[in-house]
Amino acid sequence: SWRVERGEHWVMLGPNGAGKTTLLHLAAADSHPSEGAVHVLGRRLGATDMRKLRESIGLVDSRTAQAIPARRPVLETIESGAFNSIALQHRRLEEAHLERARRLLGTLGLEELATRRFGDCSQGERQRILLARALMPNPELLLLDEPATGLDLPSREQLISALTAMARNDRSLTTVTVTHHLEEIPPTTTHALLLADGRVLAAGPIAEALTTENVSACFDLPVEVNGRAGRWTAAVTA
Repeated sequence: SWRVERGEHWVMLGPNGAGKTTLLHLAAADSHPSEGAVHVLGRRLGATDMRKLRESIGLVDSRTAQAIPARRPVLETIESGAFNSIALQHRRLEEAHLERARRLLGTLGLEELATRRFGDCSQGERQRILLARALMPNPELLLLDEPATGLDLPSREQLISALTAMARNDRSLTTVTVTHHLEEIPPTTTHALLLADGRVLAAGPIAEALTTENVSACFDLPVEVNGRAGRWTAAVTA
């Protein structure tokens, strides 16, 4: 069982196969549970219009990146997120959508890329484009599945800065970020969920859940966890 309140920012950690992506896609209303109940934004999966629900959820994951046409310009790529669909729904787009897309270009430092093709952008640029796309519908819930994968140090820090600014500017937004690396956790993160073998090992305020003991047990490896100014590191001790 896991409960996330509005306005909280969670990080989800665990080894491969722990169930992180499965849980994230349940939260994204992409699939149904085989048993039990899942409520997302107050609506129970299986008893609501999933397509409509997904319009209130932003998702950044590798599947979305692979589905976006490489030739599509960056601005249109961002606009396609307005209704959380890969296809660009021209008939539904209004001037307000274009204005929001341009504001997001500025917020995430992408102004110079507006007309560049998505496939011609670097990995770091693509991740920020995908983040802007996920923010297009002004979602109540934002889900990020390993958003810093494949990024070099400067690109990772640019992405973390963008996530931090986003969380500080929108106090009502709820986020969940899946990662393998403590260094990728934004300083605005409020809570942590640690999974192992499909079970919750620890969950709660980040300083209470993200301890040396819990992280060592989660990854079955002796590590030392340190936190400073909202940033976290883990190093093997043996």
